[in-house]
Amino acid sequence: MWPERLAEPASPGAAGGDPLPALAAMPAMMRRRVEPLGRIALHAAYASRGADAPLPVVFASRYGDVARSITLLRQLVGGETPSPTAFSLSVHNAIGALWSIASGDTAPYTAIAAGDETVEAAFIEALGLLADGTPAAMVVCYDEPLPPPYDIYAGHADTAHAWACRVAPIDEGGFSLTSRLAGTDAVAAPADRVADRRVLEFFHSDAERLTHQAGARVWEWRRHA
Repeated sequence: MWPERLAEPASPGAAGGDPLPALAAMPAMMRRRVEPLGRIALHAAYASRGADAPLPVVFASRYGDVARSITLLRQLVGGETPSPTAFSLSVHNAIGALWSIASGDTAPYTAIAAGDETVEAAFIEALGLLADGTPAAMVVCYDEPLPPPYDIYAGHADTAHAWACRVAPIDEGGFSLTSRLAGTDAVAAPADRVADRRVLEFFHSDAERLTHQAGARVWEWRRHA
């Protein structure tokens, strides 16, 4: 994960004093093309990569590399010709593509963006892979604050962060994820953390369950002994 204290509930999670990861596992020529968001996402992916790699990977980010897209839009408004390379790296699956190329992985990867339900959608995708017979999959969650002028649309105050985990079936224990329509008794989750960070904190805690309401849907994460 990045920063290393990301899973600590008591920490504000500010990344101001954390240097960007070196990303030494990636070839230097390719590493120079990676923006800060991609660097922290790939750092988390490399750290969670096990001996049974390559595995299918689900990259999950609500906003993706919006900063790069805004730069391209401003260049268009200013009459400049945007760089084709910059455009190719601005799409939502670009970080996954860099991972696949740099690692030489032939396993499938997916890029997920589902608003406030992005983390749940990512795990549903991973569980679908397991149901299809994949022995394990990796989920990589990452995001950074929306830059101006889109920052006014951010649902939560947050800082740049990334974390990854491996998902595999087990005979007993583990976690489950269910959803239902929100009833009149549903209570919205506190807005001090984005959803994926609350899920990470839940994984690292002893809590039995975590409830996350997103619009008309309530997601429930449960820990099983």
